[in-house]
Amino acid sequence: MTANSAAVSAHREAVRTARSVVVKIGTTALTAPNGMFDAGRLAMLVDAIEKRMKAGSDVVIVSSGAIAAGIEPLGLTKRPTDLATKQAAASVGQVALVNAWSAAFGRYDRTVGQVLLTAHDIAQRAQHNNAQRTLDRLRALHAVAIVNENDTVATNEIRFGDNDRLSALVAQLVGADALILLSDIDGLYDSDPRKGDARFIPEVAASGDLDGVSATGGSRLGTGGMASKLSSALLAADAGVPVLLAAAGDAAAALTDASVGTVFAARPERMSARRFWVRYAAETTGSLILDAGAVRAVVRQRKSLLPAGITAVSGRFHGGDVVELHGPDGNAVARGVVAYDDSELAGIIGRSTPELPVELRRPAVHADDLVAI
Repeated sequence: MTANSAAVSAHREAVRTARSVVVKIGTTALTAPNGMFDAGRLAMLVDAIEKRMKAGSDVVIVSSGAIAAGIEPLGLTKRPTDLATKQAAASVGQVALVNAWSAAFGRYDRTVGQVLLTAHDIAQRAQHNNAQRTLDRLRALHAVAIVNENDTVATNEIRFGDNDRLSALVAQLVGADALILLSDIDGLYDSDPRKGDARFIPEVAASGDLDGVSATGGSRLGTGGMASKLSSALLAADAGVPVLLAAAGDAAAALTDASVGTVFAARPERMSARRFWVRYAAETTGSLILDAGAVRAVVRQRKSLLPAGITAVSGRFHGGDVVELHGPDGNAVARGVVAYDDSELAGIIGRSTPELPVELRRPAVHADDLVAI
């Protein structure tokens, strides 16, 4: 079976009829065979996106390609490998990239707005909310948001790693009904299709559909390979957003009837924005070690974590920060918003609620702010 013969399903129908869509465009979708940025390819993608918008969908674009767009203007012959040159190329390329998006959408009398994000912007609750308000306001003003990682200031330590993950985070951020990942990959295979005998997987509706799948790394020009796309698709699907992974060359079909590529079914109930942020986006500033009983209560029974179930505190944190919860073996079992400062909590761990002063008789992590991992 090939990508183009994928059967229509309820999950594809969910993508086809989605009113709010995030479309992620990979670097290879915007570059010519010689690796240089190709504005003509971008314009063709805009034609397909415009058709979807005219059909009534609200579209946010997550666009890679800034570094690639900066290669030729800077006189470079290939994608840089050192961080400083990557950031310089991104600085030049982001201008060229957003201008190309602006020109292409200008043919349809549409205005674009650029939103540059770093991992820190998503991880910190205040910046996360600001980014959400900006994107919501751009859409309310009928501007097309072009989102990209801010490669000019991102470092190896704070990068999203690629725009696949960023697109999944943005899909949740804007409350999208579907995420469409477009690149040079026409769908999910159980192995590298370039090496032959790879089996195409048209739909991922359960974990068993991924049995035997071997994903690989990125391309020469981009950072996100199949492993990145698979991880990001599963992240979005787990949050309740259906995902379509397809080739940029099939953008017209992907954006109209979703008849191409691989579709990832969303979980039945959408994860709340706060729980999603705690689980996937927030930076953790410390950790709590739990006894076996507390692990059972938190993971299996979805109960609040009480100080009595904590055996140790690690790191420096304040009430309202996100911490990781570890079992007795040291493995992470959950994340949550802690209610105490580290110094305050360290003084009451292991003590039952009746033993505590009245003002400290509250959960260390409330069930509403706790997500198992």
